[in-house]
Amino acid sequence: MDMTNLSGSIVALVTPFKEDKSVDWAALERLVDFHLANGTDALLVLGTTGESSTMTDREDYEVAEFVVKHVAGRIPVIGGSGSNSTAESLNKSLGLVERGIDGLLLITPYYNKSNEEGIYRHFTAVLDQVSVPCILYNIPGRTGCSINERNLARLREHPNAWAIKEASGDVNYATMAAQYLGDDFRMFSGNDDLIVPLLSLGGSGVISVWANIAPRTVHDLCASWAAGDTQAALRAQIDNLELIHSLFCEVNPIPVKAALAEMGLISEVYRQPLWPMADGTRARLHAALEGAGLLG
Repeated sequence: MDMTNLSGSIVALVTPFKEDKSVDWAALERLVDFHLANGTDALLVLGTTGESSTMTDREDYEVAEFVVKHVAGRIPVIGGSGSNSTAESLNKSLGLVERGIDGLLLITPYYNKSNEEGIYRHFTAVLDQVSVPCILYNIPGRTGCSINERNLARLREHPNAWAIKEASGDVNYATMAAQYLGDDFRMFSGNDDLIVPLLSLGGSGVISVWANIAPRTVHDLCASWAAGDTQAALRAQIDNLELIHSLFCEVNPIPVKAALAEMGLISEVYRQPLWPMADGTRARLHAALEGAGLLG
């Protein structure tokens, strides 16, 4: 499916597990249907929120195939294929494309990090070999390194570099990145509490954790902005700040999986080292879900 004109709300989808820690296919189907019914503009599987770092390659490919088949071309499906190993990122990228993924999310190399030229070549090794649009993922809080301006200026010229997911939380960085945006290179917020600020800088939407539990709200926020109703978008952003912040009161995706479990959509099962929420933060999350009317 062509996703070059994609904008709006892309959900960073969780991967639901059964009590034995295997993938819960019935729950995954339920989540996909939930998003198809509530306006989500695209699905991102196998990202940070999807706990891909604890999944095997076989599981990654099975999840990708399952979601692509169930979506059946109704909205784009993007796959996370990043790694701190360039060779592994390339292999996974090619494997996901073979299984019908419409686009890829490529993270900066973490832990070993590399220097400026190494980061540039880490991305181009994949960009040169794949046949789908790619989103560069800037999240220095998790990876310990960033896509600097020189690399962004070079990478955005590559025909397969379609967008950047900007998740630094630094509006100064986003403002710098905005000068490189155009019809052939887009920016999506990677922070749910900064959707409107990045839209105001020319962003095209959000890759969202929040959308897991409130897909219609996040879709409508982006749609309001695109339609010129900036005040409606701003109200949605501000009115939901406590809910958004509660989703990050412990490390992602622990709170959002707890929230989905409270909503009856999945079982609250994680793969270690992730662990269930502490009582205090769980109470905060529960109150926020109630306040947003998400608990029936």
